[in-house]
Amino acid sequence: MMNTIDNKSVSTMRSLVVDSVENANHGHLGAPLGAAPMGYELFRYHMKHNPRNPKWFNRDRFVLTSGHGSMLLYSLLHLSGYELSMDDLKQFRKLNSKTPGHPEVFHTPGVEATTGPLGQGFSMTVGLAIAEAHLRDRFNRNEYNIVDHFTYTICGDGDLEEGVAMEAAAIAGKLGLGKLIVLYDSNDVTSDGPLRQSAHEDILAKFTAMNWQTLFVENGNDLEKVSKAIVKAQNETQKPTLIEVKNIIGFGSTLQGTEKIHSNPVGVEEAKKIKAAIGWEYEDFFVPEDVKMNFNEIVVEGEKSEMAWNSLVEEYKHEYPELSAELEKIISEEFTVTENSLQPFTEEKMATRTASGKMLNRIYKDLPILVGGSADLASSNKTTIEGLPFMDEENHEGPNIYFGVREFAMASICNGLTLHGGLRGYCGTFLVFSDYMRSAIRHSALMGVPVTYIMTHDSLQVGQDGPTHQPVEHLASLRAMPNLVVFRPAEANETIIAWKLAAESKDRPYLIALGRHDVPVIENVNFEDAEKGGYILSKDSDTPDLILIASGSEVEMALKAKEQLGQHKVNVVSFPSWELFDAQSEEYKESVLPEKVVNKLSVELGLTMGWSKYVGAKGFSLGVEQFGKSGPAGDLLQEYGFTVEKIVEEAQKLIKKNK
Repeated sequence: MMNTIDNKSVSTMRSLVVDSVENANHGHLGAPLGAAPMGYELFRYHMKHNPRNPKWFNRDRFVLTSGHGSMLLYSLLHLSGYELSMDDLKQFRKLNSKTPGHPEVFHTPGVEATTGPLGQGFSMTVGLAIAEAHLRDRFNRNEYNIVDHFTYTICGDGDLEEGVAMEAAAIAGKLGLGKLIVLYDSNDVTSDGPLRQSAHEDILAKFTAMNWQTLFVENGNDLEKVSKAIVKAQNETQKPTLIEVKNIIGFGSTLQGTEKIHSNPVGVEEAKKIKAAIGWEYEDFFVPEDVKMNFNEIVVEGEKSEMAWNSLVEEYKHEYPELSAELEKIISEEFTVTENSLQPFTEEKMATRTASGKMLNRIYKDLPILVGGSADLASSNKTTIEGLPFMDEENHEGPNIYFGVREFAMASICNGLTLHGGLRGYCGTFLVFSDYMRSAIRHSALMGVPVTYIMTHDSLQVGQDGPTHQPVEHLASLRAMPNLVVFRPAEANETIIAWKLAAESKDRPYLIALGRHDVPVIENVNFEDAEKGGYILSKDSDTPDLILIASGSEVEMALKAKEQLGQHKVNVVSFPSWELFDAQSEEYKESVLPEKVVNKLSVELGLTMGWSKYVGAKGFSLGVEQFGKSGPAGDLLQEYGFTVEKIVEEAQKLIKKNK
């Protein structure tokens, strides 16, 4: 069970949880009160971390998947010596505080991932563990275990009801991630009531079937048994481990064990009862001196561990100078895209998905930090780094991953891969299936994590696969997402720019929308202008009669339409990225889309929503406002009136109307 100082330390955590939630008059008490002992045991005795340097590269990573229980993490970070003060705890859930309602990475020291939507923290943890395994197999030699750390998470019943967690768990088991350890806060209660109302499965059996080691601790307050389970998990090197720990939600409350203590404050009287039950004899927001001394051991041990690692790194430099230099570049993210990778394509025709595959392989030579793959569509998405292996249970050195048909987990895992530091996650599928991934893409944007999303089959040109596979509303939907760059290149050379910008991005994800059909390679693409998201590709005048604006393969159609409009002065603007164009100066935007030129016609095989911003009140947008049909692409475009002839017709009508 607990010795005196352990018991006092756990009670301190629980008291801080109660005080913070009551002070905020908002938040979740249940999970932190129940899971406090196992969180304490992990942080105090088993995790390798240095609160004085939260970004130490070889630290153990911890993610609180059950992000609503954020006060569990905040209390641990504060007591362990991270830069999170008592005043910060008193500002829990207040505007602009360092203790927001759910943990946010890059906002609170010691937080490794932004969690909240259930299940995604679990999946990002799998990504973190894949990153460790990949770097470990690439760089460790003999006794030099330069990359050698565990990845931990605490998740709850609700997390394991989410499909994304099960998808990620299957991948983790298949890859044999032996340094991934999940502490499952099994309290049998969800927000709506007892877990039995919505679940009847054997979680341990499910995880065993997915090649996990599974352990069970009957009483989460028994630190000795929790400790033994963690040690056993650490000793299993071939499989990830799930430790089911039976906890009591809202421990100490008269409402414990029920959904009534899941969330929300309980009031002064109930708070007093909780503190009495846990034996708390001190004032609010108080940490006894002996508890401070106990937790300070984490700092002492953490600094020793980091110093020992630094010494090992110095020895490694002498023994393996080339490997050491590459690892240093990875840790410091010093790689840059070279001119060799940016050489224009000279082929007559090429699908943008094909150009993307070539660019992935070019860029990897400059940035051997890319790790990823496709949701069972690698040959179609062109997402394989050629000549290098796929990860498997035996070896994780290769950068390629078989994700299987698991789009949501794939995207979330790529978030974790990138959050680890030193690596960049990328992944691909058809654009229409971004729906499966949307929450994880949103998480990339919210966290500012530069994952690259390779989305092929980007329009009705998919043809005979039909409306289930033909994106219509997707570009508009994704463009609505803050901090996500959607880049839809017109042809191969614009695809070079898409990859260059994605690779150089530090704080926002890129989604590259690509076609599967061949389009002409345009030799006169101005790379510098293309980086601005919109530029004049073919120019007749500073004050043309008409401006045709298009993205993707529709740029080819716009250029052909211009040829048929020879009696008019026409500029064709290639417009691969709204977000990048919107970030340009007013002078530049005016030079591309002059306000006094009222005849502006946008052309895109998707919803016209949003294009009015660029074509203006007197302009027109040609698009698709309904789902597609199954049929050859050419027949489908004729059926929907999306042809060069239609563009010419609409252009002539627009010019006539605005005379």
